[in-house]
Amino acid sequence: MNETQTHEMEQIAEPQERPLWIRFLLETVQTLVLALILYLLIDSVVARVRVEKVSMLPTVHPGEFVLVNKLAYRFGEIEHGDIVVFHYPMDPNDDYIKRVIGVPGDVVEIKDGLVWVNGAAWDEPYISAPPAYSGIWTVPENSLFVLGDNRNQSSDSHTWGFVPTSNIVGKAIAVYWPFDQIKTFTHPQTASAAN
Repeated sequence: MNETQTHEMEQIAEPQERPLWIRFLLETVQTLVLALILYLLIDSVVARVRVEKVSMLPTVHPGEFVLVNKLAYRFGEIEHGDIVVFHYPMDPNDDYIKRVIGVPGDVVEIKDGLVWVNGAAWDEPYISAPPAYSGIWTVPENSLFVLGDNRNQSSDSHTWGFVPTSNIVGKAIAVYWPFDQIKTFTHPQTASAAN
């Protein structure tokens, strides 16, 4: 090996080191891009909703923040008793949170302070008070019948009708804020028994 070849190998072996400010800038840009990608991935799966009204008392309180699984119904069916977030049919810019009472084909009847689904009365320990109204509804295809747990203070299907399933944002899975109110939503046994 001659002296020229040795000199060329030394030049290849010694990488040019970038100035400190360029390395810092590149690392900052990489971190920001990674954070943006993670945010977009998480945002496509989970929504965060702040509850504003009293319609779901005592289950969810105004001011609480709820996590919503946006993919729940891409891989599973909407079930009786699920708590869902949806675009309000009368103004799709507003999102509501309610409990699913009826799915397509169900006959929902409210009488004597009880909710009946397909002839079976529900025991609902999660509501604030028995409903003081009555009515009967047959849930059409691609629609849901929803009620707030605060039955007598809730704007829901008993007053304005059915929710198109296409309006569903996702399934509410937990309260995550404030910290002292953190809880997950369990599926009520009374609702699944009505299936």
